[in-house]
Amino acid sequence: MKILVCAKQVPDTSGKVAVNDDGTLNRASMPVITNPDDLNAVEAALKLKDAYGCRVIVVTMGPAAAESMLRELLAMGADEAYLISDRAFGGSDTFATSQVLAAGLHHIGIDPDDIVICGRQAIDGDTAQVGPQIAEKLDLPQITYAGELTVEGRTVRVQRMLEDGYMTIETDTPCLVTCVKELNEPRYMSIRGILRCFDKPVTVLTYEDLKDEPLIDASTIGLKGSPTNIAKSFTPPLKGAGVMLTGVDDSAVVADLTDRLSAKHIL
Repeated sequence: MKILVCAKQVPDTSGKVAVNDDGTLNRASMPVITNPDDLNAVEAALKLKDAYGCRVIVVTMGPAAAESMLRELLAMGADEAYLISDRAFGGSDTFATSQVLAAGLHHIGIDPDDIVICGRQAIDGDTAQVGPQIAEKLDLPQITYAGELTVEGRTVRVQRMLEDGYMTIETDTPCLVTCVKELNEPRYMSIRGILRCFDKPVTVLTYEDLKDEPLIDASTIGLKGSPTNIAKSFTPPLKGAGVMLTGVDDSAVVADLTDRLSAKHIL
């Protein structure tokens, strides 16, 4: 049994978002981090490794610099890492990205008792589309929004977190699961893991390595194969500071609010 985790290195959007003059995101000027939901996916895989001794493989598509993220995930406890990187993959939207990742996972190999785990969504796009699209292209059963995850033999049981409640679903392996942050608390890299992470393999897969995979087609990857594109990115204007109205007498507070709204011609 092995667990394959798809992870992504993303710009840190907790600070100021840099945008180029043409409206595209200036990724080069922003610090990068591992996508938060993907850390929960890695932790879910590592918990299964702790329980069953399975092998954990992390996979990402990105530039050569994404190897640093993979080394961090290896330091957390992953066993192997794959970096899918090639200029031919540049500009891929979610459709083209899932095409490439599905081909990469197929190239690595998915056995009958394997599980693919993804984070719910990436903070640089918030689409939550790549995981489900990978499942469709690999013809895998999928369960999304996992808030709890247990495995018994080849049975995977997931409690999905929905807006208005929970849903429990079971499926057999191989399958794909996307997880939410409530699933777990990601562990830190250990000192031993940091020292040993450079002894673990990071395999680079290029277009030449994947071009013979049935899921790869030059017309469905990269910018050319992306049916959608981002016309413009921008930082929303900051909202004005709010005003708290307090007082012992409720009627006085209501009168104060009414006067303020009237002065702004809202009432």
